[in-house]
Amino acid sequence: MSPPILSSYERYLAVDLHKHYVVVGGLNAHYEVVLPLRRVDLSEWPAWSKKNLRKSDILVVEATTNAWDFYDQVAPLVGRVVVANAGKIAGLVKSKVKTDRVDVLKLAKLLVAGLIPEVWVPPDDVRELRALMAHRRQLVKNCTMLKNRLQSILHRHQLVPPEGGLFSENNRAWWDKLVVSPIEHLHIQHDLETLDTIAPQIKDTEDEILRLSTSPRWFQPAAYLLQLPGFGVIIVMTILAAIGDIARFEKDKQLVGYSGLGASVHASGETHRTGRITKAGRRDLRWALVEAAWRAVEHHPHWKNEYERLARRMDKNKAIVAIAHKLLIAVWHVLSEYTADKHAEPKMVATKLMRWSWDLTEEQRGGLTTREFIRLGLMHLKLGEDLTHLTYGNLPRRIASIDELLAAHPEYRSLQDNPLRPVAL
Repeated sequence: MSPPILSSYERYLAVDLHKHYVVVGGLNAHYEVVLPLRRVDLSEWPAWSKKNLRKSDILVVEATTNAWDFYDQVAPLVGRVVVANAGKIAGLVKSKVKTDRVDVLKLAKLLVAGLIPEVWVPPDDVRELRALMAHRRQLVKNCTMLKNRLQSILHRHQLVPPEGGLFSENNRAWWDKLVVSPIEHLHIQHDLETLDTIAPQIKDTEDEILRLSTSPRWFQPAAYLLQLPGFGVIIVMTILAAIGDIARFEKDKQLVGYSGLGASVHASGETHRTGRITKAGRRDLRWALVEAAWRAVEHHPHWKNEYERLARRMDKNKAIVAIAHKLLIAVWHVLSEYTADKHAEPKMVATKLMRWSWDLTEEQRGGLTTREFIRLGLMHLKLGEDLTHLTYGNLPRRIASIDELLAAHPEYRSLQDNPLRPVAL
């Protein structure tokens, strides 16, 4: 929630933003109307705002799908723009009468009183990453829906699927020969064609995510998160997109609350009890942590033991949410302090760095070989200084030494002297 604004500004303006128009109005610090309510078409808004907005104004708008573009447009014209949390605003002001004009007046009054629950305005690089991750989620969701629909046809007719990938090119002839109704056959044909369209789109999207993972903005935090068990590049970039700037969260509890992974609390008089997680936060962040938790308890000894301990006294799904909660606390520490996780195992981390490198082009690796890329990641984490080899697929894989990396790429020498200094590829 924003701090009380008191009489810092001459006018307290509120905007109700719609697809084709805005309704704007404003009060002064004494709750007197100083800008009468009026509707402005979005096509006319740029000219109107330049003529009527002042640097002595503060303006509030609720967070919507097009709020960020609106924010960028009006921010240079006023003293401050506040983006309000629409869900919390609804909780603060309950009314059976809801119109654009009523909403604007309510927002303006809350702004004067300093009671606006404010949301963080992400910079452009965070917005772009969020949009990219959301695009991938939608593509994957569509792909899953199509596959489930196709499998339901098999279940309905009690058909045994062939060996190998059910939706692979090798099994397309099998789908074509199914004895089903003409309408079902048409559904099958269209769904398979749509899958063929979506698959390369997912690949292109993931290639762009990989490119961003090694960009100057994201490489260092991505390397620090990738060390955590269960964290792959997609999960890492989902988490970074959701968090944005870790400095926003002074304590790990704040990040937990932001994710919705914290337990709900009922405290009244002598009664104090906790309940299920609040889920009052970013859904993508919760999804990423739960996915990572399932992988961590399968592959990492510490987290496997922790999960088994929790599962003895609670439901398995609750236990995995508890693991996700603990992993999120680890996320806060490694990003806030730029440090290795206390449970990190150098060989496991080196293996993940190797697999990350394999998915990148030479240009995306900054001209590094895979063995040099592994060493650079370990240097960021201050891990495995003496590690020279790892085993993958029953084959030994060599890791470049620090001296070898610095001899070929002296630009990384500053990382050895100051490991907390961000060094891009």
